Amino acid sequence: MTTEAPRTDGALAGLARFCYRRRGLVLLTWIVGVMAVAFVGFSYGAASDNDYAGGDSDSAKAQVLIEKHFPEQQGDTLTLAIKAENGIDDPAARQKIEKVIADLDASPITGPVISPYQDENLVTKDRRIARTTIPLTDKDVAKTEVKPLVDRVKGASGDGVTLGLGGEKAEKAETPPQGPAEGVGLLTAAVVLFIAFGSLVAMGLPLVTGLMAVLGGIALMKLVGHVVPSPDFTVLVCSLIGLGVGIDYALFILTRYKDSLQDGDEPESATVKAITTAGHAVLFAGTTVLIALLGLIAMGQKIMTGVAIGASVTVLVTMIAAVTLLPAFLGFIGHRINSLRLPRRASRRRGTGGVPSRERRTPAERWAGVVQRKPLVAALLAGASLLVLAAPALSMRLSLPDASVQPRDRSSYTSYEILSEGFGPGYGAPLIFATEVDSTDASLSSVVAAVRKTEGIAYATQPRISQDGQAAVFMAFPKTGYQDEATADLVHKLRHDVLSKASGGNAVYLGGPNAGAIDFATDTSSRLPLMITVVIVLSLLLLVVLVRSVTIALQAAVMNLLSIGAAYGVLVAIVQWGWLGSALGFPTDMPITTWVPMMMFPLLFGLSMDYEVFLISRIREEYERTGDTRTAVARGLARTAKVITAAAAIMIAIFTTAVLGPDVSVKQIGLGMAIAVLVDATIIRMVLVPAVMELCGEANWWMPGRRSPKAASAAQAEVGV
Repeated sequence: MTTEAPRTDGALAGLARFCYRRRGLVLLTWIVGVMAVAFVGFSYGAASDNDYAGGDSDSAKAQVLIEKHFPEQQGDTLTLAIKAENGIDDPAARQKIEKVIADLDASPITGPVISPYQDENLVTKDRRIARTTIPLTDKDVAKTEVKPLVDRVKGASGDGVTLGLGGEKAEKAETPPQGPAEGVGLLTAAVVLFIAFGSLVAMGLPLVTGLMAVLGGIALMKLVGHVVPSPDFTVLVCSLIGLGVGIDYALFILTRYKDSLQDGDEPESATVKAITTAGHAVLFAGTTVLIALLGLIAMGQKIMTGVAIGASVTVLVTMIAAVTLLPAFLGFIGHRINSLRLPRRASRRRGTGGVPSRERRTPAERWAGVVQRKPLVAALLAGASLLVLAAPALSMRLSLPDASVQPRDRSSYTSYEILSEGFGPGYGAPLIFATEVDSTDASLSSVVAAVRKTEGIAYATQPRISQDGQAAVFMAFPKTGYQDEATADLVHKLRHDVLSKASGGNAVYLGGPNAGAIDFATDTSSRLPLMITVVIVLSLLLLVVLVRSVTIALQAAVMNLLSIGAAYGVLVAIVQWGWLGSALGFPTDMPITTWVPMMMFPLLFGLSMDYEVFLISRIREEYERTGDTRTAVARGLARTAKVITAAAAIMIAIFTTAVLGPDVSVKQIGLGMAIAVLVDATIIRMVLVPAVMELCGEANWWMPGRRSPKAASAAQAEVGV
């Protein structure tokens, strides 16, 4: 059999030639375009929207009632927590406390502050712990304006008085920026590329291409935010995924370009060949990532739709850069791709047809031979390892982070700790009950009494009727904290058992931040299977079109699910169970952040397909060359092992940088994705893929209505062709 030459007359070939020959125009267009989009996007982009509420949940309905009938309760607040070892009435302590309260009250961003010395309800019975609420005058107040208040409170602690400022705005204000972590990831990626290519020039091309694409993609994402708002963590997610796929896509194409030059092609024909082979695979892989990300829309949640659209825009720009900007760079570089080389031994000569000779097989090819000799044993061991890693995922709990899981040096954690000691751990997890009434004389005594008697409730406030006499609210505080599973069980019990019986048929909605987080987690768990189904089905269809094999597409789906399951399991063991959690920067054991597994699945499924597409495309080429599955798998693995290893190392380096940052949720998604890529590039690609393909044999290439190349060749031989 002869190998099928890459097409030189298709659309991709024409695009590659145009970008190569008009490289100056293409490069100038990219530079001017990225600069213009970056200026507009970062100057006039949409603000973040972190509202995860909405829909038909009880918490959403309670919020609607409160916003409509209690407008005076709207706006963000901060909570000042005070602990005095000698009591708040000690003269020295009182002087310090009153000075801090006066400073907070005098701030231009705060409303009137009620001193705990004016309201006995704000002080514990032993008068050692007190609290007060600080209203903010503007719900859109910047965290840079809140930070001085946090610093003032932290700086006032000492001499037997401990002060902490809590609240969502305070948490955001004292959370430091990501810092140099992303730079560490890029530096590591540069080192990996230099080792892989042995040339500073070859190292720089993927980095420059990826950075330009990510800059333009994030700026576009901010502009799209005016139509589809997205949360504040979207920028970091886009940076991680954009840099990862942007550098990897350029790496795949550049590897093919270097191979073509080594086989004797001129730079232009090598560029065309790289784009029509590796570039073709990149477009399919990128489309799979887009489909996987857009699968988040199936969740029906506004916040995740914004993330899906924003990340998809970034990935789309990286795909375009890979097949347009990179060919233009190659036009300038030409044969100088190996300039500024790392001293090393000359590469081994290739055998006939560019395939490594059998006398000097690469380590990857020898490894494939080992797996293929005992495919069933290898498949069983790999599968069992993945299932063991995935097992902890069965106990996964979802929640949103609060002050209790923040680093111990944060003022928000100090506030949480003081309030929990003085007013109970449930003080930070208030439950807000709202209902419609028909007059200002309406009574909710039976409902309040039923809530107070419920096991797990510490205390409940008296109901308050709105000024228009159409709604009423009251609050209850659980005995357990925000992150405790018992609090979620209590919310479900109150809704399904207590309120339905005590309300007399009137709708009483249970809301508040804690209940909203519980509803978000419940909604996510119920919709996740739908998203997974949509992503898998669409990705399978796309992969069948690319590799022209139903069997391989099904193998890819199952293996990707196994690798993602393993990542979920390891993440639960580290974050939720606390195994090595403190060593990786997690302050305490905590549930998995609700949006993390939802975000991880489409990202990882798409990225896993990247490696699958690149590997299977090479295996497919070798199979069409030889008609022998075993040889095709061994040679395909040999030709891609180095680049897949390098690509995975880059991904792991970039994702791991998120663990170095301060945000516990971003740390989780970075850790989970790094684990998944590591598993995928080792156990999946190096063991499970060759083992399963060896077991399936000719069935690998099954496609309804089509004979395999080997069968077609045999039929031709029988008729004398």
